Amino acid sequence: MSTREFQLPDLGEGLTESDVIAWHVGVGDAVALNQVIAEVETAKALVEIPSPCAGVVTGLHAEEGQTVRVGEPLVTFDVTDGSGAAGGADGAGVEAPEPVPGSPAPTLVGYGAAPERGGRPTRRPRRYATPPATPPRPAEATPVATVAPTDRARATPVVRTLARRLGVDLTIVPGSGPRGQVTRDDVEVAAAALAGGAPAGRAPTTDAADAVETRTPVRGVRKHTAAAMVASAFTAPQASVLLTLDATASTELLERLRSHPLARGERITQLALVARAVCALLGSHPALASRWSELPDGSAEIVHPAHVNLGIAVATDRGLVVPNIPSADALGLPELAAALTQLTRTARDGRTAPERLTGGTFTITNVGVFGVDTGTPILNPGEAAILGIGAVRRRPWEHDGQVALRDVVTLSLTFDHRVVDGEQAARFLADLGAVLGDPALAVVVGSAAGTVSTGGAA
Repeated sequence: MSTREFQLPDLGEGLTESDVIAWHVGVGDAVALNQVIAEVETAKALVEIPSPCAGVVTGLHAEEGQTVRVGEPLVTFDVTDGSGAAGGADGAGVEAPEPVPGSPAPTLVGYGAAPERGGRPTRRPRRYATPPATPPRPAEATPVATVAPTDRARATPVVRTLARRLGVDLTIVPGSGPRGQVTRDDVEVAAAALAGGAPAGRAPTTDAADAVETRTPVRGVRKHTAAAMVASAFTAPQASVLLTLDATASTELLERLRSHPLARGERITQLALVARAVCALLGSHPALASRWSELPDGSAEIVHPAHVNLGIAVATDRGLVVPNIPSADALGLPELAAALTQLTRTARDGRTAPERLTGGTFTITNVGVFGVDTGTPILNPGEAAILGIGAVRRRPWEHDGQVALRDVVTLSLTFDHRVVDGEQAARFLADLGAVLGDPALAVVVGSAAGTVSTGGAA
């Protein structure tokens, strides 16, 4: 037997730290090679950490909720010499013995091993060395540290983990999210109520004089978003242009597509329609999908990607994330609609792969789903433009020489003025508005000569 200390590995994309969300093992547990031992939250996604060897856990070096930097100790094992421990290619601190003949190859970031059988991976029940700590609570409040199966539809995995860590019973927490979903804020309010002696399912009722200041550590996605937004604001000179248009023809098209065979059973939304129009138009407006790149010698260049990796801003319980759809310009409308549905679901579950959170070329944020007419979004770092979509509203509008109720929407385009001139931004937005106002124009866009602009001076 020998002792092996496993350090937190580099989980990709240059991430330097992670928060331990949940341990799946405890001290004294026997683990198999590649068994999931912990779930960590990076600045971008939730990641399951597999065991780098077979052995017995003798020490856990972090508590749930604690931040661990890459290279710091995570777990200590007692292993049998030659048990098949896999070394970290990134210097993660796990000593690698000679490969066992016929053993599976390492996987995640150079450690762990691929399963030898097919089918879906199974997950072992979570066990803890000690029960998760819970805040003090009165005798009449009896929250439990586990989440019933019926709660899985009411909260994301991240929120369920937070509830378990704080000792909050989700069955008595009213959800403020869509369709009654319990959010992170709901759980934190319930935990604060427990600490203050109030029932867990309701916010504490206090007079203004009794209110106290609370503080929340900045971690995970919020920390990453804050750093990215500061970098964006102080790096790129940003300007915005707005356009309000009659999108009735687009909404009528969406109605027809709901039951049309060409939709292939996919739910085509306004976001999907706008995304498809954007991808088609970027071919004739390449500056909007380019990026500014600083060179080591102090000079700069503008990079023109070969494809559109379309970023979509998604509000989650962990904060704002912007995953992207690689080569979205190669997808038809039904395929793009399906990709958007999958992207949103994965992001809200906290399961977006880190590589899908970088490398975007153009981003869309649909603020209209929150009932607002418009906004001026800030650039996603490394991109030259971001489009905001406002709410579609029935409004009196001039149509065929008369005033009629029409479906009206406002678009806002923020751009990096180092890469995109005001004229280029305005022409792109005007072309996008023309396509959404008359979707039949989509047949003439997508090539260098396909712009639908009618000219004009900046």
